[in-house]
Amino acid sequence: MPNSPNQIIRPDILSLTTYHVPPSNGMVKLDAMENPYFLPQELRKEIAKITADAPINRYPDANASSLKVALKKSLIIPSGMNVMLGNGSDEIIQIIALASAKSGAVLMSVEPAFVMFRMIATFAGMHYVGIPLKSDFSLDLEVMLHAIAEYQPAVIFIAYPNNPTGNLFDETAVLKVIESAPGLVVIDEAYHIFANASFMDKLTCYPNLLLMRTLSKLGLAGLRLGLLIGRPEWLTQLEKLRLPYNVGVITQLLAEKVLQYPDIFLQQASAIKAERAVMSKCLSQLDGVEIFPSDANFILFRVNKAYQVYEGLRQHGILIKNLDGSHSLLKNCLRVTIGTPDEDAQFLEALKNLIRI
Repeated sequence: MPNSPNQIIRPDILSLTTYHVPPSNGMVKLDAMENPYFLPQELRKEIAKITADAPINRYPDANASSLKVALKKSLIIPSGMNVMLGNGSDEIIQIIALASAKSGAVLMSVEPAFVMFRMIATFAGMHYVGIPLKSDFSLDLEVMLHAIAEYQPAVIFIAYPNNPTGNLFDETAVLKVIESAPGLVVIDEAYHIFANASFMDKLTCYPNLLLMRTLSKLGLAGLRLGLLIGRPEWLTQLEKLRLPYNVGVITQLLAEKVLQYPDIFLQQASAIKAERAVMSKCLSQLDGVEIFPSDANFILFRVNKAYQVYEGLRQHGILIKNLDGSHSLLKNCLRVTIGTPDEDAQFLEALKNLIRI
């Protein structure tokens, strides 16, 4: 008689809820912080040729050496720093957690934060400690430093800007966290291109600092490429947990190609930031809508009966993110990704009609 999952799988895994990705076919998709713009036609033609000629019958370069050179140049990574690549940032978070999951080890972040920090801590068997943000979503430095002293975390993850709140934390406060941490501090800069702020220049100053980036928010979410930047002594050890051939042939070739055109991403990011300003102004003018400042490519806002508004938008073919119930600070909060002007106009019109009801 075969054993049941309840007898084999860890209780903490059994108690987890699967990360839910709602179906989006035919929807105005404003739920996942994606860049709404295609690459230019000429570049897409070049990509089609590269894809057609790609040696998909062979395993990819296990070290992605050529792509790493391109990334170091494009992202202006400081000399002496290594790069590790992942199948999206999620894989990198998981590698860090698995590597540091000694018995009783703590993974710390703020709350609310990127949900995968907490989930992956559970996957790895680590104790997760989330430090509540202040009501304005700023970092509560005094509480954070006290928790660091108490729990002695092996790893601290901080998203900068934060997801789902969209704000940048005070840089001085983050530096004090890095200085006080007994273990690693990993800054997740997934939205850096929309914020004009980074800790890249601090990597050489702090031996316990690592930096995460992703190409997903730039417009390459479908390629699933994340990267970790840091000192060789850390990345050499973390590479031992990276599964072989984790970044495919197509991803390596296409990412290296598009990195030759940084102006495209800068122009698209500039358009998204301009549209973010328009969206913020329009939302702030609606009765019953409270918006929060954003340095990312999305806006967090609060409305009465958030779930009903979310469902109403979905029935109108518009998909955003419902955060109501996910954390006490996010009561009645929804998050909308900045789309094209046309997509955003459809969202705003539907929202206006729903909040009048």
